[in-house]
Order: sequence, then C-alpha cells, then structure tokens
Amino acid sequence: MNLPDKTVERLSQYRRSLNNQLAKGKTHIFSHEIANLLHITPVQVRRDIMLIGYSGTLRKGYDIKEMVEIIGKIIDTDTGQKMAVIGMGNLGKAFIHYLYEKRTKLKIAAAFDVNPDKINKEYADVHCYHLDQLEDIIKKEGITIGIITTPPEVVSELADRLKEAGIKGILNFTPKPLSEREGVYLEEYDMITSLEKVAYFVKH
Repeated sequence: MNLPDKTVERLSQYRRSLNNQLAKGKTHIFSHEIANLLHITPVQVRRDIMLIGYSGTLRKGYDIKEMVEIIGKIIDTDTGQKMAVIGMGNLGKAFIHYLYEKRTKLKIAAAFDVNPDKINKEYADVHCYHLDQLEDIIKKEGITIGIITTPPEVVSELADRLKEAGIKGILNFTPKPLSEREGVYLEEYDMITSLEKVAYFVKH
C-alpha cells in the first residue's frame, strides 16, 4: 500500500490516540471524536481511514482495537526495523531512552560517536561504537534507518556514508537541510523552526 507522507504521519498519531482511548476502557470511536483529539477535521479522518480500506458502523463508530491492528499492519513490519543513532549528545541519548521505554517495533541497534568518553559505553542497552565502524556495524546488524543528531557541519558527509552502507531512511535532527539521495527516504526535523512557529502564534 503506497500512502501519502502526511497520511502515514496521521495514522501514527491516530494509533497513539486510539491506544490511549483503549487504556481508558473505550471500545468504539467516531470520526469526529478522533478529529477532536488531533485538532483536525472529521472529513480528513474519514478520508484517511477510507484510504486504508477500513469502515466503521453508523451506530457505534470504529472498533478501536481493530483499527489499531490495521494501522499496525500498514506501518509496522512483522520483524520490526533496526535503527542507528549517529551523535551521542543530549538529543541522541534522549532519543535512545525514549524509544527504549516505548518498546515499539523500531529498535535502536547501535549508536555512533567520536568522543572517547562515549565509545564502548551502553545507553539503555544500546552499544556506542566509534564512527569509523559505521559501515561495518550497519551492514552486520542489518540496520535500515539512520537518525542523525550530530553538529550540522558533518551531516552531509554522514548522509552519504549512511546511503553507501545500505541505509534506506534518514531522520535528520540537525538544523542543516539535506539534499535528497536516491533510494533513501529523508525526513527532516528542525526544532528551531517548530519553536519559532509556536512563538509566532503565542505573540499573536
């Protein structure tokens, strides 16, 4: 199933919200309730759910458990996917600890840095290797996703190395944008832009 980027993003958000509703003992939900939880329109919710081929009933709405399972089948892989964090500053460490607690199908299998104080240490069961070992470890572990949390000046070179090592997806947490690399899905997260957007709306 080939879905638009934004739909996949929303499906992930739906799943999180639906799991919260399940935890509260709710079994069924209507599109307008999902829309309210995520501050989007009910029409958008219905469109997304139609795209994944699911339908609820007029009387009871969507079966939450069923919907969570369907989204899981679309987003997750059966065996899960392995990731590597490149750059073990505060952000890299926070990312590892956050995912470790969530226990999703996405597993951080390795971390990389050049700081001797960080190399050969464990962070939430993740071993930190020297950056020189990047290609070898990625190939050996079958890692497919790279998360870059390094200083911005090295991000472009790192993205090239990750592509050559066989990485299929990059999440760039540095403020320096990357150009597209053939065969690699790229997602950029700019914290400053997000903060400035919030500040703008607070100002107004």
